[in-house]
Amino acid sequence: MENHNYCLILAGGIGSRLWPMSRKSFPKQFIDIFGTGKTLLQETYDRFLRFMPADHIYISTNVDYLPYIHEQLPNVDETHILKEPLHRGTLASVAWGTVVIKKTDPRANLIVSPVDQLILNDEQFQNDVKQALDFVSKGNRLLVMGLRPTRPETGYGYVQMGEETDQKNISRLKTFTEKPELQYAEIFLQDGSFLWNTGIFVFNVDAMLDNIYKLVPEYQIEIPEMMAEAETAAPKFLPEFFSVLPKLSVDMNIMEKSENVYVYECHFGWADLGTWGTVSNNQSTDEQGNILLDTRALLTNCQGNIIRMPRNHTVIIDGLKDYVVVEEGDVLMICPKENAATMRRMMTEAQTQLNIE
Repeated sequence: MENHNYCLILAGGIGSRLWPMSRKSFPKQFIDIFGTGKTLLQETYDRFLRFMPADHIYISTNVDYLPYIHEQLPNVDETHILKEPLHRGTLASVAWGTVVIKKTDPRANLIVSPVDQLILNDEQFQNDVKQALDFVSKGNRLLVMGLRPTRPETGYGYVQMGEETDQKNISRLKTFTEKPELQYAEIFLQDGSFLWNTGIFVFNVDAMLDNIYKLVPEYQIEIPEMMAEAETAAPKFLPEFFSVLPKLSVDMNIMEKSENVYVYECHFGWADLGTWGTVSNNQSTDEQGNILLDTRALLTNCQGNIIRMPRNHTVIIDGLKDYVVVEEGDVLMICPKENAATMRRMMTEAQTQLNIE
C-alpha cells in the first residue's frame, strides 16, 4: 500500500515559560530535561521514526537553532529541515510545511506535532496517530487530538466534543477553550464532553491549504507565493515571504473557525511540558512530594518543590514548600510553584533591567 502519511515537528519556539532553564538562545526542545539521555527534540523525532519513514518526517525551526538541529539529529536530510528567518507563529510554520510536503506528495496526510510533550504509551500513540491519519485521508477534514482530563488543569487548553461520527472515538468539534480559570476547569472535568487539547493536528494537505486560503485573508496572496517558491527552489532556502506574514496561530485562526474540524479522543497518556507546573505532572516524587529533575539535592523539611540544577551542582535546602528552584547558566530562580504570573514577571524584569536573556 502506498504511504501518504507525513509528520511535521514544530521545533522553533523560544520556550519562555520554562525560563531560566529554557532561554531564547537555547530553548527547551534542545534540552534533556529529565536526564533520559535524549532531548525533547530527539524524543519526538524518534517517536515518529518508529512507525514512519525518515523521508516522511520534516522539522520546522528558526534559523538560529540550526546548529542544535544538526548536532542532535545529524542524519536528517537538510531538505527536511524547514528554516524560518522570523518567529511568525504556528500558522506560518504549518502553512509553509504543508506547501513543501504537498510538493513532495500531492496526496499527503500530515500530522503536526509540538516538540514539548511527554507521551506515556508509544504503542498506543502509534495506533491513535494511524487511525487519525486514515480518517483525514477520506475527506476535507481537520482533526485535533485530545485526551480525557484527569484533573481540573488550568494550564492546558480544552476541546469540546460535539456530534459523534461513525468512527470510534471521533466527534465533531464543538468548542475550543484556552487555559480556563479553575472553576471552569472543574466544570469541564465533570461535564465529560471536554478533552485536553494536545496541540497535535492531523489533516490532508489540500484541506489545510483550502482552509488557510478561505479563513485568513492575509494568506490569500502568500499561499500562492509559497507554492511558487516550493516549485522553484529547494526548501532549504529561507523563504522571504516570512517577513510579511502576520504572527498567527493554527488554533485560533484555523481550527476554531473551520466548519470541518473533528476531535479524536486518544488514549496514549500525555503531558504538556509548557510550564514548570505542567512539567511536574507524571513525574516521580520523593516521600515529601518534591520533584528532582536530573538533580542532586539534600532536602530537609521540604515539600512539593520542583528543583533542577546543573549536573555538576548540588543544592541543599531546608524548610521550603511548593517552590520552583531552577539554576541555568548565570541565573538562579526561586519562585512559588503555582504563581506562573510571577515567574513571567521575573523573567521580563531580568531581561529588561539586568540585560539577562
